[in-house]
Amino acid sequence: MFYRNMLQQGGSAVDGAIAALLCTSLVNPQSMGIGGGSIVTIRNKTGSVKVYNFRETVPRSFKPNLLGDCPSTFRFSKGSQWIGVPGELRGYEELHKQYGKLPWAKLFEPTIRLAREGFPVPAFLGRALSFDMVKAHVEKSALCEIFCNKNKTVLSAGDVLKFPQLAETMETIAKQGAQAFYTGKIGHDLIQDIKAAGGTLTMEDLKSFQVKVSDAWVVPLGDAQMYIPPPPSGGPLLAFILRIMKEFSLTPQSLVGDKKIQTYHHYVEAAKFANGQKRNIHDPDFDNKKSADHLIDPSFINQIKKMISSDRTHNISYYDNVRPSQDHFGTTHVSVLDEDGLVVSATSTINQLFGGAVYSSRTGIILNNELADFCNRATTVRAGEQPPSSMAPVILETKSGGVLAIGGSGGSMITAGVALSIINRLWLGMNLKDAIAAPIVFVDSKNNVYLEDHFDKCVVDGLKGLGHDVGNWKYFFNVVNAVEKENSCITAVSDSRKFGMSAGY
Repeated sequence: MFYRNMLQQGGSAVDGAIAALLCTSLVNPQSMGIGGGSIVTIRNKTGSVKVYNFRETVPRSFKPNLLGDCPSTFRFSKGSQWIGVPGELRGYEELHKQYGKLPWAKLFEPTIRLAREGFPVPAFLGRALSFDMVKAHVEKSALCEIFCNKNKTVLSAGDVLKFPQLAETMETIAKQGAQAFYTGKIGHDLIQDIKAAGGTLTMEDLKSFQVKVSDAWVVPLGDAQMYIPPPPSGGPLLAFILRIMKEFSLTPQSLVGDKKIQTYHHYVEAAKFANGQKRNIHDPDFDNKKSADHLIDPSFINQIKKMISSDRTHNISYYDNVRPSQDHFGTTHVSVLDEDGLVVSATSTINQLFGGAVYSSRTGIILNNELADFCNRATTVRAGEQPPSSMAPVILETKSGGVLAIGGSGGSMITAGVALSIINRLWLGMNLKDAIAAPIVFVDSKNNVYLEDHFDKCVVDGLKGLGHDVGNWKYFFNVVNAVEKENSCITAVSDSRKFGMSAGY
């Protein structure tokens, strides 16, 4: 509850978000940390919405034919060749300069203390460490320094976890600022460890990293409008699905009887078409064609809606060049608002579980494997380019003056979790808690359909009857976190799927 404490001490929503993300880097180190990057959408008290993109970039030097290393089947992309230039701390620095109220060092204090004193391994981290693929990578890598016991086997839920070296690193950054990472000794130590692991990052890569600041894209959704981050985020794909679903004029009655089957069929079809558009998500600085702009164009939305058949699904080629790729399941999201009306929606990641399994012993930092996001979604990789992402931290405003900050974690499942939560909240009559808790439908990169446990059996059978390839998925990693304000009422929901809790005062 560190971010609540920051707000109670007079901090801004940005102060709270930074403190929350720093803490999360300890309790969910498999998902995010200062060796990664983020996308943050912010609405200030005047209503202006900006996007701060400090997602990792391709280093100046990278492995030739990197995309040739992309796995053809599901497995983690481990190794130093996948490390992108971390932007996390440079982003925190920029956000704090623009919106921070509390001293920079204060935001780090609770996390430094927690890293030194230790805490019980949380349930989800314990579960992640128990996965066979993860366990093998951890026990055979430098990560074992942190996540293994004296017998060199991985920790279990409830065991005490400490980050002594990371505490030292964070204390230096708290005192000296982000420059300690990007131009100082921490950066030099980090680069040494990366090079020892066979990586190509240099101090020049760190020094030259810049935060991208842009206007949010504005997407009308009937009585609401949504502000999304532009490419290479997953915002345009999220908007694409929601714009299609809006055309079906959903109401609470859309979940009654056979209409419920049709509602989810339409959603699954929209998600399949979204898969076909993933190839159009690129870093706009390297995309002269602006390949994603059509995803929110009304005429294109109408064209796709007409292609959705009410009585059947279609084979994969129907959905315009769907390219099967790896589905990833990392990331973290926080949503914060403060008394002054500042609203923050922030999604952060090191990509796959424990990134590339490269750990810097000198700094205590776990490195990302963000360049794996180019796999099967790009034909080239260029220095300075940001890979495509599913991250979609968004903010919605209603005509009645309400505001909703929402986003998700779970890698490829982010789009499904956030889209269905918004559909449930805006159009299907659910309150925020129920909207997020409702079981989801996930369409993977091969257009296979997976339904979460306890899904209505009538819908499952109905989707099968329409020709959908419906399967079972053991773990749903999707988590949606949100906060909304309607009149004087504030509601915050942290998804229970990973045992999260919201906090306020």
